[in-house]
Amino acid sequence: MDRGGIFAGDDPFAIARQWLAEAEAAEVNDPNAIALSTVDSDGMPNVRMVLLKEIEADAFVFYTNYGSRKAQEIDAAGKAAFVLHWKSLRRQIRVRGLTEREDGPKADEYYASRSLTSRLGAWASRQSQPLASREHLMAEVAKLTLTKGTNPPRPSFWGGFRLRPVEIEFWADGAFRLHDRFRWSRTSALDTWEIQRLNP
Repeated sequence: MDRGGIFAGDDPFAIARQWLAEAEAAEVNDPNAIALSTVDSDGMPNVRMVLLKEIEADAFVFYTNYGSRKAQEIDAAGKAAFVLHWKSLRRQIRVRGLTEREDGPKADEYYASRSLTSRLGAWASRQSQPLASREHLMAEVAKLTLTKGTNPPRPSFWGGFRLRPVEIEFWADGAFRLHDRFRWSRTSALDTWEIQRLNP
């Protein structure tokens, strides 16, 4: 299979990390922004932008409020999908897989690394719930600033999700819309990858 250049390598996570590193040097804003897709109990899809925070050895990790619609849908389905798209590089990565919560020490460490205002905001926001006004939200932040202090602990309702892929597709723009696409697929996270070149 003629899989060289930017597609070369035997580890799709290493390729993804390399592409993200290149995007960090080229994209103006949020090179780690993913369009995260979930489905509700009726099978109706939802998609929204979320920041990818880590590419581990065998998974992708992002963080959110567990009371949010996205988290509830992920918990119910146990699976999700996302796409990373970089217009400046004319590349994208599509990922589909199984999910698990990351609500241990790694979540604590990431939460502690955020700015104080972001940490207090996580406490104040009842994500996805109706909000009377922005003033109400800011008043809640002010109240929590007094009660939680300058080093608030991570809320139990806020943490991460780890997506372990069963499918990763790398796409790069080609001349005359003859794009290059390689799909890495496996039945479970324990299986070996099968790699296929796809038609554009």
